[in-house]
Amino acid sequence: MSDDSEDVGSESSERASGHAASSDAMGSRSVPTDAAPGHPDDPEGWRHESARVNGVDLHYVTVDPDPEAVDSDTEPPLVVLLHGFPEFWYAWRHQLDSLAEAGYRVVAPDLRGYNRSSQPAGVDSYRPAELVGDVRGLVEHLGYAQAAVVGHDWGGLIAWETAISEPELVRQLVIMNAPHPEAYQQALWRSPDQILRSWYVFLFQVPWLPEQLIQANDYRALDEMLTETAAPGAFTEPEVQRYKDAMARSGNPTGPVNYYRAMARESATRQTKRFLPWAETRDAAVGVPTMVVWGEQDQALSTDLLDDLGAWVPDLRIERLPEASHWVQADEPERVNELLVDFLA
Repeated sequence: MSDDSEDVGSESSERASGHAASSDAMGSRSVPTDAAPGHPDDPEGWRHESARVNGVDLHYVTVDPDPEAVDSDTEPPLVVLLHGFPEFWYAWRHQLDSLAEAGYRVVAPDLRGYNRSSQPAGVDSYRPAELVGDVRGLVEHLGYAQAAVVGHDWGGLIAWETAISEPELVRQLVIMNAPHPEAYQQALWRSPDQILRSWYVFLFQVPWLPEQLIQANDYRALDEMLTETAAPGAFTEPEVQRYKDAMARSGNPTGPVNYYRAMARESATRQTKRFLPWAETRDAAVGVPTMVVWGEQDQALSTDLLDDLGAWVPDLRIERLPEASHWVQADEPERVNELLVDFLA
């Protein structure tokens, strides 16, 4: 697998350079602390930068707002885009410019464990508290007190957790095909259909094997996941190659798989507390304005997960896209962009 798909290109695309990678005391992989180079196919306005937050280096792509769309007397609002599995910042390629043109400063990080961001060792490094800490650290690094947080898949779960535990950090919340954590937990207890759809979550609890399956045959599983479950044409062959290169650049898939292992531990801890009368249980309510965008052809997540969502999210807008799959922002980018700009206005 070639590791240079984002390392080469014309002089104009080489907008920054990096230094040799290093390792921290815990043995985790680290990335350069300065900006990383871009890709020759990407717009010149997409800047690659890096920030040290919450003990990890987060690589991110940022796009400045269109000056004509920004009130000169105010700071442009920040939008943070959080990708899922098995993605990286490039999952938002269709949304970056649209949001910037609407007057937002847009930031799309590689989550910890992915692509050019640090891959800390150990399952506990991927617990929700650590992931939320990354979001807070990134927002504060950029000089903001609040951001609109948009998340898809695992990025959506992190966005939910951020709004639940750090509501003052979230101005608005947008979720794309990611269940509210309490709704998902209940579904795994009560819904045979959702249990069957979640077979991969159980597989990912096994040591070593999931990583081998993901890497096998030049990341064939990743290729099939994107091309066979999305709408036709949502992912081109060069785009799929970039996803594969990004996963290979991570060194190994243990970091991304550890999200699922950490989720299982967190869920077990929360379930145990429910049966202990002296244990304090959390309030999973979301008090910020929220829009959920859901591709109804999702093979992994049932639309039943939207039922009774208002019990946790009073200020809720649900937008269903009947023909879109789990990869909703790639399947119907124009519609998703319209919804984002309308909701965030």
